[in-house]
Amino acid sequence: MTLRADLTALLADAGLVDVDIDEAAEDEHVRLSAYRKVVAAAQGSDHDRAVVSVILRDPEESVSKTAVVELVDRIAMKTDDPVDFRQWGVGLMPEIDRIATDGHRRFLYRRIHDWTIYLTVMTGAIPAPAEMAGVTGWMQRRIATESTSLPVLAMLSEMGSTKKVRNIARNRADSRAARNER
Repeated sequence: MTLRADLTALLADAGLVDVDIDEAAEDEHVRLSAYRKVVAAAQGSDHDRAVVSVILRDPEESVSKTAVVELVDRIAMKTDDPVDFRQWGVGLMPEIDRIATDGHRRFLYRRIHDWTIYLTVMTGAIPAPAEMAGVTGWMQRRIATESTSLPVLAMLSEMGSTKKVRNIARNRADSRAARNER
């Protein structure tokens, strides 16, 4: 399919009629805005793989990667179940494997992995230190900021990837421990 045909089908399928297809086909900023609207309507279903497939055919790989990262983030924030999220992410892998730039591919794999660990922590489970060490600094900071688990905070205060992560985790662990002593 051509870019114009892909955009037309993608937007029609999402029920979006307020995007000028000709302008979107010519301007990657307008396309990214259109993709963001499509992503905002995503529900975390099997249909998402088809959406990703179309988005990844965009000639501007940085535009398509940005849109797919936003989809991954959006779906992760909508779910509480790390197993369901991981299965959803595995369903995207054949499409992600088609990305030409190795760095973009690896970034998306890591983003799915990061969110899986985050969701695991938020269910009360404690990941192995090796699993936590494999999480990006961005996600370690998010976990240090949002987790209420003293064992997770203690782990990050010792082995967080940056001084900032270690300090956030240590301060939060200390304040939680102090509250628990009262």
